Amino acid sequence: MRLSTKAFIGAFSLALFAAPAAATEVIQFGVGLYQPDKDKNDATYTPLAQYLEKKLGKPVKLRTVSSWEGLAKSLANGETDVALMGPWGYVLANNEAKAQAVATIEYEGKPEYYGIMVTNPKSGIKSMADLKGKTFAFGDKGSTSGYLIPFHYFQKQGINPDTYFSKVINTSHQAIQTQVTQGAIDAGADYNRNRDAMIADGLIKAEDSKIIWTSDPLPNDAFAVSAKLFEDKVFVAKLQEALLGIGAELKNQPNLLPPRYTGFAKKDNSYYKPIRDAGLATGRLQPK
Repeated sequence: MRLSTKAFIGAFSLALFAAPAAATEVIQFGVGLYQPDKDKNDATYTPLAQYLEKKLGKPVKLRTVSSWEGLAKSLANGETDVALMGPWGYVLANNEAKAQAVATIEYEGKPEYYGIMVTNPKSGIKSMADLKGKTFAFGDKGSTSGYLIPFHYFQKQGINPDTYFSKVINTSHQAIQTQVTQGAIDAGADYNRNRDAMIADGLIKAEDSKIIWTSDPLPNDAFAVSAKLFEDKVFVAKLQEALLGIGAELKNQPNLLPPRYTGFAKKDNSYYKPIRDAGLATGRLQPK
């Protein structure tokens, strides 16, 4: 079940009052559901958890959280100590629970990516005007490129998705690409890395997916630390050192990160200002 942003923030507030102390003896490492299912996701990120355990000198327990909203909330209620999470989920966690970014993941050497909107070339859709009355898919409401950024774009264009489209759904990024290429939905919001990876992996055909809109550059996923654990500056420095060392370590252990991810760059909360600004502009984020 997906929470509305208002319900999600309300749950956050309750979590803050009931939040137990962060577990620093065993580091709870939360990861979003980047892969099609939990088992594959766990298998993909277990090497990273094991690497961090070795570098930090403490047990690191990996836990996949099925939604960005859920992962952000878990940083507030103490279930998660550190997390690899989408930009919008991170901004929510920072705003509501003071979680702090300590690094940004790099994809093919870059700490940024792009939101996109896609359609099937056979749909005849070439512009926003052509989308009126069509079916449209957003991603999870905790997603940056799948929800926040395209919603912000529509807002600036004076478009209310609920009335502009004949039907609006929320689903996963992979499902959006698959359904668009199959013609099951007319268009949807995604991000360039997902589309490129699905084409490279043979999950969709490039000729069946057409980009009709591209966002400004967006900061990649954040590696965040709970507010409680962020107070331990020695730990934070050690964590950052471990993350920044992954790029060189990939030569010896290529499965530390999924394909095409090349390491981490040292970034802080200020790097996510464009996402925060979009959240404030849309009313999805309430200033504290």
